[in-house]
Amino acid sequence: MATLTEHEYDAIAQLWSQLDNNKTCMLWVTGSGQHPQPMTMFPDNKSGFVWFISRNDTDLVQAVGDGAEAAFTVQAKHGDYHASLIGDIEITENEEKLDEFWSFGVAAWFEHGREDPKITLLKYTPREAAIWETESNAIKVGVKLLRTAMKEGDDTPGVGQHHILDLKAA
Repeated sequence: MATLTEHEYDAIAQLWSQLDNNKTCMLWVTGSGQHPQPMTMFPDNKSGFVWFISRNDTDLVQAVGDGAEAAFTVQAKHGDYHASLIGDIEITENEEKLDEFWSFGVAAWFEHGREDPKITLLKYTPREAAIWETESNAIKVGVKLLRTAMKEGDDTPGVGQHHILDLKAA
């Protein structure tokens, strides 16, 4: 569950925690014309990379080519956290990372298992993230919405935070 953050360093820490807890995202190569597609992500806060495993015959990997700008979005299971990231994606060779991330769930996508020649590891380097954190207590949200709706003026309910995070400076 998300908490409302005041400071950028807290928001960045929460972003990495949310990525780690919500392994599915919608990923696309910007400007490629392809639709965002669901992908399992493997975030690594220590390195600052997010890893993806795909097949080399997908439109996503074809769009990555020698490297590209890509974006992905993620939503927390409870709906109280949303993030949209922009960064660079590239095909990389790293057998240690593939071994680290390999599981029966990943293997299901490859006919020849871990030895399948179509396995492609993608390394994503996020540059910027837009995040939206929402109060996770539904009763508090309801009270704030009701209170704001009953007032005259331009007040907002105050049920969340929005941050634009520079991840290259982090």
